[in-house]
Amino acid sequence: MYKSIKIFALMLVALSAASCVTQKKMTYMQDANPSREDSINAHFEAQSETVIRCGDALTIFVSALDKEAVAPYNLPAVAFAAPGSTQVQTTPMLMYYIVDEAGDVELPVLGKVHVAGMRRPEVEQHVKELLSKQVLNPIVQVNLVGAKVSIMGEVNHPMQVSLGRGRLTILEALAAAGDLTPYGRRDNVLITREVEGKIEMARVDLRSADLITSPYYFLQQNDVVYVSPNQVRVVNSANAGLWLSTVSTIASAATVIVTVINATKK
Repeated sequence: MYKSIKIFALMLVALSAASCVTQKKMTYMQDANPSREDSINAHFEAQSETVIRCGDALTIFVSALDKEAVAPYNLPAVAFAAPGSTQVQTTPMLMYYIVDEAGDVELPVLGKVHVAGMRRPEVEQHVKELLSKQVLNPIVQVNLVGAKVSIMGEVNHPMQVSLGRGRLTILEALAAAGDLTPYGRRDNVLITREVEGKIEMARVDLRSADLITSPYYFLQQNDVVYVSPNQVRVVNSANAGLWLSTVSTIASAATVIVTVINATKK
């Protein structure tokens, strides 16, 4: 009888331990220290812009003192007539160029211009050099449109994060998603990335300072970041009903056993 009570107590302790998440498992870059900095900096490659790839959408705007000379290079506004009206109206809309499978964009007059593998400032400079043969002092502005990273799994706010004009690190993306929940595995974050038409998968450890030198530290367009649940979440979500039922049954049995023991002593 006492053995049953002991088993019940041990199960309660195990259940309590399973619901705890240690600080060591939740701390990012816990092995970072001054002695590691030199090693990290020796392999760290800063990235200021994302690399343009096939399938990306770009806005390319060209300006110069001679507006008529650059007019062919800018995508036109949309013209339409309202229902029941003969008056034509024009509405400026965000038009963009798609980088084709060969890595080119088709620009008016210039024709095909290769841009894949370049960063945004490099594309601006390249187009500017091509235009300089026809237009005096052109100014070129290039933006990446609709480039996003998806954040899923054990984060507080699963979402898509825009890359914008600059770079985006995995830590910045996770911060935008409200950081990991206490049930997210910091040591096993999955990143999927499309590289030359193939899916590439990698796992990173947020607890290690080596994360900074990983090729996945800086995210790229269409990356998917998935935070795996830890064992506590698995137990709490998948087996919560079973655990509660088991504990309730054992508690009831223990109560009966204690009652019988007390009655026997009397």
